[in-house]
Amino acid sequence: MSAKVVKTEKVIEKEPSKKVYMPFKKMNYILFFIGLALLILGYVLMIGGGSTDPDVFSEKMYDFQRLTLSPLLIVIGFVVEIFAIMWRPKDEK
Repeated sequence: MSAKVVKTEKVIEKEPSKKVYMPFKKMNYILFFIGLALLILGYVLMIGGGSTDPDVFSEKMYDFQRLTLSPLLIVIGFVVEIFAIMWRPKDEK
């Protein structure tokens, strides 16, 4: 008896290329880094104001920079971060 060998070729069809969906666009990243810079600046401005001598009280800890400006920058930074996450561009057609 002779055995027949049949070769079959499998044709692999490529799937159509799927678009990769990126949830964030370029503007989201720009806003993210702006908010991050505001947060860092706010925390850096909050540093200091103390005295090197523990027996001497320093009024620098109650100045405008540490009590008003830096908390405002931090809050604005967080608002910008939330906006950067939630912002979505209009559909381009």
